[in-house]
Amino acid sequence: MSSCVCVRHREIQHTSAPQEQDRSQRGEGRGPQGARSQMPTSSVGEERAILLGFTMMAFSVLMFFVVGITTVKPYIDSCWEEASCVLPQTHILEEWVDCRGVSTVPCLTVTVSVTGSNESAFLQFDEDSVFLPNECFYLPKCQLDRKGLQDEVQKVKKWVDGHLKNSSMCFSDQKGHPHHVILNRKYTLRRALFGLLWPCLMLAGGSLLVGLVKLTQCLARLSTDVRSYSRGGRRTLKYTQGKMYKLLRRSSMQSTL
Repeated sequence: MSSCVCVRHREIQHTSAPQEQDRSQRGEGRGPQGARSQMPTSSVGEERAILLGFTMMAFSVLMFFVVGITTVKPYIDSCWEEASCVLPQTHILEEWVDCRGVSTVPCLTVTVSVTGSNESAFLQFDEDSVFLPNECFYLPKCQLDRKGLQDEVQKVKKWVDGHLKNSSMCFSDQKGHPHHVILNRKYTLRRALFGLLWPCLMLAGGSLLVGLVKLTQCLARLSTDVRSYSRGGRRTLKYTQGKMYKLLRRSSMQSTL
């Protein structure tokens, strides 16, 4: 009777040993596959963040191009230098000038003399006013009220007349525009730097966003590798402990028989 029990026990051990070996091999083989299956994939939020970062960088490059053409290049090409001007004369032209084909408006011209030269020049408001067809210092907005236009131009004339015979700062370009001086510079270093500030901030923000997402993914992969390595070590330790336990159990059973 005891021999039958031992034979059955051995048969059960022989049948269970391959199953346990298959399980252990699956567990060991699960190491790389499990690590692959547990590798962190990019989530929808991370992909959208990366897309947003690259979009910000693309728009910053476009903004650099636009700001460079509209602000930086005119500042670099500008040759207006500081000078001292004296306002000797203001005059409102009798013939009104056309205003966009809608109406006609009066034109206020201001003649100045630049200190250091005996030549007179027309005073313009900024660089863009120099390229206008009329040599007017001030043109009111287009409207049909002729009385209102006259009153507006007279107010500006009185303000300019208050500075007659007084020297004030102006800007002149003797080589490019010898017959014109301007009162204010439109394209300055401060304006150019301020225009470049926004594309720089957008480029830095997009780069920082993409860098943070990539860093997060790298840290996630590193933590997954550490976990898979620790789990693989624990499985190997359990497998060796199980084999030792089986060997000791077999030896003890054989000694009893």
